[in-house]
Amino acid sequence: MVGNKTMMTTLALGAAYLLRNEKSRTKLMNQFKGMGMSSKGKSAEQKSPPLV
Repeated sequence: MVGNKTMMTTLALGAAYLLRNEKSRTKLMNQFKGMGMSSKGKSAEQKSPPLV
């Protein structure tokens, strides 16, 4: 339980550090958008039946 709390604190501090600057905020948001688009594209491909 203590390790989990430490990990969450580290993540929160890292997020606060990255989001304090507008340039890094924009870069981070673009990366998340890119990951979201790629996962949507993969899920659409995975849902289609395989070609035989």
